Amino acid sequence: MTTPPRRVTQRDIARMAGVSQATVSLVLNNRTDAEVRIAPETRDRVLRVIAETGYAADPVARRLASRFNRIIGVFTYEPAFPSGSRDFFHPFLLGIEEYAERVGCDLLLFTSAPVVDGRRRIFHHDNRLRLADGCILLGREIDGAELHRLNRDGYPYVAVGRRDDAGGPVPYVGADYASAVARLVEVALRRGHRRLTYLSMGTTAESSEDRLRGFRAAATTAESARQLSAPAGDAGTTLDTLMADGTTAVFVENFATAVALESAARRRGLAVPGDLSIVTLGDPTVPVPTDITFTGFRIPREEMGRQSVEVLTGVIDGSTGGLQQRLLPCELVEGSTLGTPDRAVDRR
Repeated sequence: MTTPPRRVTQRDIARMAGVSQATVSLVLNNRTDAEVRIAPETRDRVLRVIAETGYAADPVARRLASRFNRIIGVFTYEPAFPSGSRDFFHPFLLGIEEYAERVGCDLLLFTSAPVVDGRRRIFHHDNRLRLADGCILLGREIDGAELHRLNRDGYPYVAVGRRDDAGGPVPYVGADYASAVARLVEVALRRGHRRLTYLSMGTTAESSEDRLRGFRAAATTAESARQLSAPAGDAGTTLDTLMADGTTAVFVENFATAVALESAARRRGLAVPGDLSIVTLGDPTVPVPTDITFTGFRIPREEMGRQSVEVLTGVIDGSTGGLQQRLLPCELVEGSTLGTPDRAVDRR
């Protein structure tokens, strides 16, 4: 399949014309007032590059240009900057930056938020949300009280990840974890697994609830389908529990836990997937060294970032036509850790 050509952006125009992106924006918006002075030859050079490339301003950018600052805030509940290429937040930020550039918006990172009880807070004595036209919220767990206040105040925002109602519906762009987990359970059942365990992180985050819901919905025909909370840093004890219970396929919410579990099994001479199949339910939240390709799924993080900006600009300019709540499909990974169960199951 042929890859479609990349869309020409204002940044490309600026580079080819040898000017700043702000200058390109001013030319596109035909700013000629006394406060903005662009030399005629500079304006002509920018217009010539625009004509040569066939550049067309994104319609969202045109809607935003006349009425808003075109500044989008980004607030992270967990530290996300600087973000290395293997960091969990990195693809979200790439998608956010890409779409913000496409629609001619600048990004404002809110870094002055204080840490209260170990977590950042949006609202504080020096709240600067109003510097931006709206804000994208990133974090595994987002404070419900703060979402409630954002809804009450009518401030434009979008959460990355599905969120429960908070004084009203929450606009979000999330991943369809429930469907992805259900599909993996169905694969395991087709391969002969009948005793399944969901290994959780023990949190109440919506993403965890969605994964568990998908597991339970698909595992109704299994002989045994139970939930187990993994004790931190104790893969050996967890492995003992799984083997004693006769579990043949374990669905692990945390990637690092899955890696530790596989290592513990290997040290004991157990085969993965022969003695125990291990399925991961998402990407690693921190870099985890492993040479194994685990069966599981990938979260569409970059696309979630792009669409969060798309939704937010619609909320800002009123073009969405109602509440936006999007769940994007996850891509299944056909790894090497889910096979057919080899060992006999103790049904005592």
